[in-house]
Amino acid sequence: MTKKPTSQESSRASARECGPDHAKAPVNARLTKEEKIELLRKMVRIRRFEERSLRAYQSKKIGGFLHLYIGQEAVAVGCCSLMGKDDHVITAYRDHGHAIGVGMDTKPLMAELYGKATGCSKGKGGSMHYFDPSRNFWGGHGIVGGQIPLGVGLAYGLKYKGLKGAAMAFMGDGAVNQGAVHEAYNLASLWNLPVVFVIENNGYSMGTSQARSSAGELAQRAAGYDMQWGQCGGHDVYEVRAMMDKFLTLARDTHRPSTVEIDTYRYRGHSVADPDNTYRSKTEIEEYRRTKDPIQLFQDRLIAEKVIDQAGFDKLDAEARAEADLAADFSEASPFPTPDDIQKDVYWESDHPSERASRGRLFFD
Repeated sequence: MTKKPTSQESSRASARECGPDHAKAPVNARLTKEEKIELLRKMVRIRRFEERSLRAYQSKKIGGFLHLYIGQEAVAVGCCSLMGKDDHVITAYRDHGHAIGVGMDTKPLMAELYGKATGCSKGKGGSMHYFDPSRNFWGGHGIVGGQIPLGVGLAYGLKYKGLKGAAMAFMGDGAVNQGAVHEAYNLASLWNLPVVFVIENNGYSMGTSQARSSAGELAQRAAGYDMQWGQCGGHDVYEVRAMMDKFLTLARDTHRPSTVEIDTYRYRGHSVADPDNTYRSKTEIEEYRRTKDPIQLFQDRLIAEKVIDQAGFDKLDAEARAEADLAADFSEASPFPTPDDIQKDVYWESDHPSERASRGRLFFD
C-alpha cells in the first residue's frame, strides 16, 4: 500500500519547495565549515551505527527489539545540535539517533544492544532504554507516549531552578493520540513550562498510516492548549535547525511550551521484526531515498557550498563505518551482567547502604 499524501501534506511540501533557503537562517548562516561537516558526520555515524546493529541482529548477536533510525537522521542531529548546557532531551524507543546526536560514545551504545555489562544501561535496558544524564539525555522509553509527561517534568525542574533552558520531548506521530500526551500539553501550557514537543512524523504508527489513524493536523492540536506550533520537513537539517531554533528560543526566553511537527520517513520497518511489506510499497521507500535522503541532500549541499568534496565525504564515511565495527568488536568482547547484578541499580539505598535511612526489606528473597 502506497502512502498517499494528504492535501495538507501536499501543500506543505509545495510551500517548502518554493520557500526560503534555510541555509540563510541566522542559526545556520553563522555555522563554521567545521560545524557543518560535524552535522554531516553525525548523520553518517548514526546511519552506519544502525546498519551495523542490524547486521548484528541478523547474526543473532542482538535479541529483543531493535527500532532503527535510518532515514530520520536530520531530525535528531538538527535538534540536538542546538542544545545548550541547560537543555534536555527525552524521547521514545527509536532513540539511537538522539543518543549519538547528544554526543554519546557508540561503544556503550552498541554494548547495550548486545545486553552487555559495558552498555550505557549496564545491559539491562537494551535498544529502547539508552540514558546519559551527564549529557542531559533521559531516554529512551518503551511505553508509547510515556516519556512526554516526564519531559514536562524536566521543563518544570528548569523553571523551578530558574535556569534558562528548554526540554525537547520527542514522540512519533502515533503517540500524539495518547491521553498522557494531552494531559502533558495541558499542564505545560497551564504552568508556562519551557518545553518543545517534537513530533517525528514518519507517516506510520507501526503499520498504520497517519491517514487511517489520526484526524487533522497533528501539530495544530497544540492550538487547543494555547500553544504555538510549527511544521517543517525532516530531510533538510538546515530546515530542522531553523524551525527548532525559533521554538527553543521561545521556551528559553518566555517559558512557553510549543509543538513542532517534523515530516520524516523511516526506511526500515517499525522494528526489525516488522516484515514491512504489507502496508507500504518498495516504490514508496525508494522514491523517498531517491529524492529526500537527508544524508545525500546535505552532502550535495555541502559540496555545492565547497565545504567538502567527494574525497572528504568518502573519508568521513569510512571513519563512520570503522567506528561502528569497533563498537561491535567492543560489544562482543564485553562480559554479560552477572546474576548478582539483577538487584543492582534498582534502589538507591541498596546500592548506597551507608546512606540508607529507611527500614524494612528492599527485595523479596
